[in-house]
Amino acid sequence: MKNKANTAQKMGFFSLILFGINAIIGSGIFLLPSSGMKLFGPASILVLLFDGALAFLIAMCFAECASYFKQTGGAYIYAKEAFGNFVGYEVGFVTWAIRIIAEATMYVAFATALAGTFPSLATPVAKNTVITILFISLAVLNIAGVRITTLISNIVTVGKLVPIFLIIICGLFFIKPAHFDPFFVEKLTTTPHFAAAAITLFYIFTGFEAIVITAGEMENVKKNLPRALLISLGTVVVIYALVMVVSIGVLGDKLAISTVPLKDTFQVIAGNFGTNLISFGTLLSIGGICVASSFITPRSGVALAESKMMPAILAKKNKHDAPVVAIIASSSISLIIAFSGSFSVLAQISAVSRFAQFIPTIIAVLVFRKTKKDVEHSFRVPFGPVIPVLALAVSGWLLWHVDMKSLTWGLGALVIAVPFYFLTKSSRKA
Repeated sequence: MKNKANTAQKMGFFSLILFGINAIIGSGIFLLPSSGMKLFGPASILVLLFDGALAFLIAMCFAECASYFKQTGGAYIYAKEAFGNFVGYEVGFVTWAIRIIAEATMYVAFATALAGTFPSLATPVAKNTVITILFISLAVLNIAGVRITTLISNIVTVGKLVPIFLIIICGLFFIKPAHFDPFFVEKLTTTPHFAAAAITLFYIFTGFEAIVITAGEMENVKKNLPRALLISLGTVVVIYALVMVVSIGVLGDKLAISTVPLKDTFQVIAGNFGTNLISFGTLLSIGGICVASSFITPRSGVALAESKMMPAILAKKNKHDAPVVAIIASSSISLIIAFSGSFSVLAQISAVSRFAQFIPTIIAVLVFRKTKKDVEHSFRVPFGPVIPVLALAVSGWLLWHVDMKSLTWGLGALVIAVPFYFLTKSSRKA
């Protein structure tokens, strides 16, 4: 009976697919189609397919690493086990940094969407004011111990899918084939432009790592995980590609200069009613993601402090059981990052930062095949070393083409982590 009860609590195949789709589809799809069009023209549809393939290769590596461990934890656990405490610490530290950068990106996304709805807010001062109000409001809510993330999660899931499906279903009837001619724009069809588009649009696929690090919570992981992973990512790729096709087909060259592409697309389709509907759905979705992130991000810092990877004061809680120090610290850093750039720039930085988790995990696959060859594990990436090596090569190629500013912002946390490692190491010894 006990075994049956445990099995019943595990995530089934269909639930895993829905979990994966929900984990991947975020704020980026509402705003990034214009960046793809601007960087690589109509052929940016092919960039989406490229990014989806890379995400799948990396996710397969996460899946194999996760199958060696009973505990969840993701890249930090894999890096520590494969390369030792220092690399593990670096990856653990950067995990929190990634959440901070992602939160800043989402707040800028909300300000950008709001400015697209109310043009009077489309100024740097207005953008920073909106971001500041959001940060302060949500920080105060969290410090007061108000927990609304479960409700918000349900609202976000509906709020982000409804406008996306409306765009796809209605937009297919308004596509103009002439908007895809030429498909390859001569001045944009270069390797640097492709790489820039790929690293920017890769942001909309981030979140797939959440699917595989919960391997311990799945039924029949060896059979279900790779199939659910393929179906989840495949579904998301189709949804994203259709959104891109509709946006290009309806707006044409105007898509490249649109700050709120889905809103502008639906305005052509359904006039002011369509505009208001999509604007509401977009703001609801992005705003909800901001609320959820504001709750989760500080607690990533708390987890580091409780693992003695950061100063203990970071885990200090107030009478409402809220981690007040972590909330203030993460909110302040996110606010500074949010002030620093536009949504497309921060999306690229956020995408770059993920590779500080991805690359150690990819290499860890090859390490574990030697160091844990006698350890029972539920999943193995097929074709020997081909997929990890290919994922590593493509990731390296992408990062090689990233501009120095984005690379510094995205991976700078690895340098910042070094003094904290020795500080906490001395503390642990004491």
